[in-house]
Amino acid sequence: MRRAHQISAALFEDECRNVQLTPAQFGVLTVLNAHPGLGQSSLARALGFDKVTVLRVLRGLQGRGLVARQAQGGRRSVAVSLTDAGTALLEQAQQPAEKAYRRLMAPLDREQQQQLIDLLQLLTGELEDDARAAFVPPAGND
Repeated sequence: MRRAHQISAALFEDECRNVQLTPAQFGVLTVLNAHPGLGQSSLARALGFDKVTVLRVLRGLQGRGLVARQAQGGRRSVAVSLTDAGTALLEQAQQPAEKAYRRLMAPLDREQQQQLIDLLQLLTGELEDDARAAFVPPAGND
């Protein structure tokens, strides 16, 4: 499974070289596009990242002008949104990301692709309690 992950990341990085995005950065941009203003902690949970990892990715994206972080409420909560540049880059990355996915799944026929997805969902669902970082999808469709 580790080798499959390495290959998946390499294919993504190869296809997305021109937009200069890693899989983690693409994931952050995708979640923020669907849930603008999401809190940093909720973003981390939506991606199954720990707080340190999401903060590192956000700092890189913020340095490139792709996301904006703003204090939220009186507590130490921070809301994150895409900038116009972030939205534009995400749109530009869609086609190469899809191409990477097609390359990854190409050795399998359609039935095998669905079987792989189903088995991975079963595996991750059954072992979620053992994960280092919780995966909690964001609530609502905002």
